[in-house]
Amino acid sequence: MADATRRLPTNVEGDLFVDETCIDCGACRWMLPTVFDAEDGASRVYRQPDARERARALQAAVACPSGSIGTARRDPEGLRRASSSFPHPMAEGVFHCGYHSEKSFGAASYLVLREEGHVLVDSPRFAKPLVRALEALGGVATMFLTHRDDVADHERFAAHFGCRRIIHRRDRTSRTQGVEQVIEGDAPVELAPGLTVIPTPGHTAGSACLLVGESLFSGDHLAFSRRLGHLYAFRDACWYDWTTQIASMERLAGYRFVRVLPGHGAPVERPAGAMADDLQRCIRWMRSLSPSGW
Repeated sequence: MADATRRLPTNVEGDLFVDETCIDCGACRWMLPTVFDAEDGASRVYRQPDARERARALQAAVACPSGSIGTARRDPEGLRRASSSFPHPMAEGVFHCGYHSEKSFGAASYLVLREEGHVLVDSPRFAKPLVRALEALGGVATMFLTHRDDVADHERFAAHFGCRRIIHRRDRTSRTQGVEQVIEGDAPVELAPGLTVIPTPGHTAGSACLLVGESLFSGDHLAFSRRLGHLYAFRDACWYDWTTQIASMERLAGYRFVRVLPGHGAPVERPAGAMADDLQRCIRWMRSLSPSGW
């Protein structure tokens, strides 16, 4: 938990606060936007949670990768409930793992329940409450790593659950040399019926999305911007090539999905037609920022 003596002055007065260890990953802001926002390069509490929001605020405290969210008054029972609330349901068969890791700058990890074996998308912190919950659900058969930045504690999860890890060859690094399956090229790869890897280079050379039914796990390739009001890509965090990322986004437009679950940023859900239209808005916006448009 956070240190009250290091409480940021930008917080509103009251019990819940963010301290100066915040890394500005934004996880708390999408988990509870009615309580958390950003100010001066860090998250803050701009409004104290009401009784209904209290449990979600404590979930954000548990999920926080840097342990920067705290309460002035002790609430061990509330924190116990929050700690045991992950994986948290997002849609049928899709769960947010919480327990974000500072190693991946607070990226979200998701669990997908499948009869053939559960899939973990990117790596959360290897936290005992989460590990016990995953065990109770039947373990993890596959870990899909969207790109090199969000691998966090993948080795510990693989050692514990014996799961098969998957990453694109262009994003395999010294930290992921032991990964069991490597994706090649830019063609989609069907891992199993209803489970498709879509290579989407741009953010990194080996960035890839995972399409599971109507859910797209997009890593840091595609997210939703409340400010812009549509899907977008991280222009200031494009580590490989923006033009390549635009081309990847255009290929992605050929797929049907109603849900986008990114590594950073809020998950978004809307009808397939509206999602397709929104993706086209994203592509037009990206082209407006391409080198030819500067």
